[in-house]
Amino acid sequence: MFPIGDDNSDRTITPVVNYILIAANILVFVFFQGLGSNDRFTYAWATVPREIMTGRDVVTPPHAVEDPVSGQRFEEPGLQPTPVSVYLTLLTSMFMHGSIMHIFGNMLFLWIFGDNLEDRMGHARYLIFYLVCGVIASLAHVASTVMFGGNQIVPSLGASGAISGVLGGYVLLFPRRQVRVILFRFLTTVPAYVALGIWFLFQLISGIGLLGGGAEADGVAYAAHIGGFIAGLVLVKLFDQGGRVATTPMRY
Repeated sequence: MFPIGDDNSDRTITPVVNYILIAANILVFVFFQGLGSNDRFTYAWATVPREIMTGRDVVTPPHAVEDPVSGQRFEEPGLQPTPVSVYLTLLTSMFMHGSIMHIFGNMLFLWIFGDNLEDRMGHARYLIFYLVCGVIASLAHVASTVMFGGNQIVPSLGASGAISGVLGGYVLLFPRRQVRVILFRFLTTVPAYVALGIWFLFQLISGIGLLGGGAEADGVAYAAHIGGFIAGLVLVKLFDQGGRVATTPMRY
């Protein structure tokens, strides 16, 4: 099941912040990450669990890695110096991606679901909500890596933790909103709680399946997705302002 759109007929504001977030992610990927080729930038600004746990920057030399499937060996770049506090990587990593398909999938989900939340919350509240969910998602990944014996020097990056928070908020505020999806090569619509419920169930099953094997076992930080989604569920009501400005006169 692959979402491609939703019902925006009741949207009342232009989702400027959502557009800016999408543009920022694309600009960072294209100009700073060089479409994924600038390893020095990526390995300096991504979130590294050990750095977050210790508060100290970690720099490592390049090293040879063998692909467990193909058996091919290649050189993986080492961690680069971070020129600011390592804790700021909890924010900077939200705007970086590992590949074109990685950023395409994330930005598609943000495009579909983010505008509705911004309409309900307003521009400033939505931005804060997005960033807070992203930080919590990254911390969830760090915690799971430490708790379950994952490799603490493998960096993580991507907007999916913050976007997972958007999905959690969306399913709570708009559970029955119709979402257009591709299902077994057919185009159809399903309620948001079905589309996003299936998505979250997949994250949960995949995350549980990797426990003890390291959060990076298949290159996906499922704990960040789960943590971000739960953060969105918990926090959305604090940021929701109903998307309407009160016009009824107050009674004295």
